[in-house]
Amino acid sequence: MTLPDTIHPALRAALARKGYETLTDVQGAVLAEDAFGQDLLVSAQTGSGKTVAFGIAMAPDLLGEDEKLPFSQSPLALVIAPTRELALQVQRELTWLYADAGARIASAVGGMDPRAERRAMERGAHIIVGTPGRLKDHIERGALDLSAIRAIVLDEADEMLDFGFREDLEFILGSAPEERRTLLFSATVSKEIARIAQTYQSDAVRISTISHGSQHADISYVVHAVPPRDRENAVINVLRYHGAPRALVFCGTREGVNRMAARLANRGFASVALSGELSQAERTKALQSLRDGRAAVCVATDVAARGIDLPGLDLVIHADLPNNSETLLHRSGRTGRAGAKGISVLVTGFNQRGRATRLLRDARLDAEWSDAPDAEAVRAKDRERLGEHPAFAGEIDEDRLSEAREIIERFGAERVALGFLAELERRLPAPEELGVDSGPVRREERAPRDRNEPFERRERRERTPRAGFEGSVWFEVDMGRRQRAEPRWLVPMICRLGDVTGRDIGAIDIGEVATRFEITGAQVEHFEKSLLEPRERDQNVVVRRAGDTPLQPANPDAPPARQRPPRDDRPGRRERFARKTEREEDALYEDKPPAPSVNIKPLGQGKKPDGAHKGPHKGGKSFKGDKPFRKDKPAGGEKPFHAGKPGKDGKPQAGKKPYKGDGPSGGDQTLKRIKRKPRKDS
Repeated sequence: MTLPDTIHPALRAALARKGYETLTDVQGAVLAEDAFGQDLLVSAQTGSGKTVAFGIAMAPDLLGEDEKLPFSQSPLALVIAPTRELALQVQRELTWLYADAGARIASAVGGMDPRAERRAMERGAHIIVGTPGRLKDHIERGALDLSAIRAIVLDEADEMLDFGFREDLEFILGSAPEERRTLLFSATVSKEIARIAQTYQSDAVRISTISHGSQHADISYVVHAVPPRDRENAVINVLRYHGAPRALVFCGTREGVNRMAARLANRGFASVALSGELSQAERTKALQSLRDGRAAVCVATDVAARGIDLPGLDLVIHADLPNNSETLLHRSGRTGRAGAKGISVLVTGFNQRGRATRLLRDARLDAEWSDAPDAEAVRAKDRERLGEHPAFAGEIDEDRLSEAREIIERFGAERVALGFLAELERRLPAPEELGVDSGPVRREERAPRDRNEPFERRERRERTPRAGFEGSVWFEVDMGRRQRAEPRWLVPMICRLGDVTGRDIGAIDIGEVATRFEITGAQVEHFEKSLLEPRERDQNVVVRRAGDTPLQPANPDAPPARQRPPRDDRPGRRERFARKTEREEDALYEDKPPAPSVNIKPLGQGKKPDGAHKGPHKGGKSFKGDKPFRKDKPAGGEKPFHAGKPGKDGKPQAGKKPYKGDGPSGGDQTLKRIKRKPRKDS
């Protein structure tokens, strides 16, 4: 098939050289007759070729009928992207697309030298690709002139709003001429996107190539539910099982990215990290190593990997579940691009299976739930891929065939094959064993019990001996439950007394007055010799070899404990509550002894009829309050206050006297001044 004639001739040749035979849905939609020359509001799936779509859509506005772009001091088109990586990727795509048109394309992104970007703009650039913050900075400084802009493209507009670039976008769009053409590309059209389209676009044509009824046909979704402690091991096994030449692992935080990248590097994977804390040079170097094949695994966050296009990316692993279904689609959209097949694997813990189900349901995705590949499954997959090894794929070299026969005659065919497999396994990262030596099973990791089945008490499992304790010896210490014996302080005490470590102690059986513990056979002689040495601590602790008799009970003469009745014979909760209520009501009507009589002398004896306060006091004396109050004195008997010291304004303060300070700091000047009486002996 040939490319449509509606593509500008200057771009058709570049597409043919790149291997384009047909256009994707979104690329064909922007070339439709009703979309020609109109503002566009486009929503399409990730990996559908949106960069080429808006590149060929704005070609008539930039070139017109010309084959080459003339020199222009001011840019003719502006492309805005949310992240640095996406902006640089768009610049690379437009560079080969407009190569025959002679277009100069410059970038303006954060983390790069702004002076170099300004010099590139001064030399003349037809298309500027940048991030909102850096573009606004250049406009405010006068380095970027938008007076000649003919087309503006907003790529991943929904993400720019999520990152908080609303004010920057409105400033840039408000600085551009109104007769421009605005192309808005977004994976989802939210209310904010619709408001921007209504404000800054004129009669925009709505284009949507997203199929809401079915998922991306080129991406297969797989979910592996594992114990939370095995998530990192499961990621390693998934990478080894699929053997993808390029893989992308998503983590939720920068700390998770650093931890996962370090773990993969220690296991022998050629991995790089991609997060927001890296400089632009480090991020560019990491992506270039993936494109060159020097690295096979990239561990990244959502923001850092937004919109990046890695050729040959066959596998995407979600080590941490995304926050919402849109993020899940964006993550998975890094694979299965331009018609290629891809796999998206979600590694989730048992305690997050419900969340994974909701994410898939909200994104309208059908996924296959299966167990994570263990070490044996990875080795079996390696044997299946053995035929694809370069040593078997190429033609046989006749010159070295005699050497091969000589080696076979010398060592035998079986030994040569074993040596080849051993060398192959040595060069590959070793798979991880899942669920081995991982501690006790947590509650969320147990198999769910059917609620409809009757509850049956499980029998106690027989204790299996630990590895290395086949010839062990049991010892006994005279401490048990009566002394509140617990393993957390018994084990350190045993290690201190016998000069052993915790790995040398096996099972511990705590009785009522004594405790038995197991010592590995290799340390029995050393343990007994250490018990005979003088101690600085625990002199009263007695440790000896345990006999065959069971541990001594608490009190042999004590009466047997009362047996608990069967479950069916016990009273229910309602009966127990009713019985308790009856006992409380009966207690209210019990005969109680009379309250003791108390002889209380009434107050107020000796009061005068005129209301003066006079009553019983020590020694029969009356209160001083019997005298008339100050307010009962005639007004003329009061002594006037003298005018105090001058105030801040220099005038004397009439009617009040300043209070003295209560200490060097002045004290509280609001306290009441007390007039002290002179002592009689003075």
